[in-house]
Amino acid sequence: MSDTSSSPARPAHKRTAPKSARRRSRELALQGLYEWLISGAEAGTIDAHMREQGDFERCDQAHFDALLHGCIAEAADLDSVLAAHVDRPTTELSPVEHGVLLIGAYELKHCLDVPYKVAINEAVELAKSFGGTDGHKYVNGVLDKSAAVLRPAETSAARR
Repeated sequence: MSDTSSSPARPAHKRTAPKSARRRSRELALQGLYEWLISGAEAGTIDAHMREQGDFERCDQAHFDALLHGCIAEAADLDSVLAAHVDRPTTELSPVEHGVLLIGAYELKHCLDVPYKVAINEAVELAKSFGGTDGHKYVNGVLDKSAAVLRPAETSAARR
């Protein structure tokens, strides 16, 4: 017997694509930065905690290393860039939004292979997943202004 009926309709819900290795690295780096901002633990200790996570092997480990260690090492410099665009001292931001902003600023400053709009969008997605209700809007505004400082040629070309 052959079945000539059409295939069943797909469910109405949309399947989400699996997370990219880069997105996983950002999520793990954010979790590490959160721990660092809350506890002040050393980067090596936090790094070891993050590597114990079950899905660590599926992240872009080089990008994770750059984000976690780079954000911690350059926190003061990144905060000084962010300070011009936030409405309060960065130490008064929620640790999630602060960590997301550090990652976004770090990518804008150092990861030139990541287009600035992608760096901002990835930070916004982190804020939506881990932050407060409207934290993603704040992150978007701060990083959009920071991008104009950190990548002036790229942002001015995109805005023409």
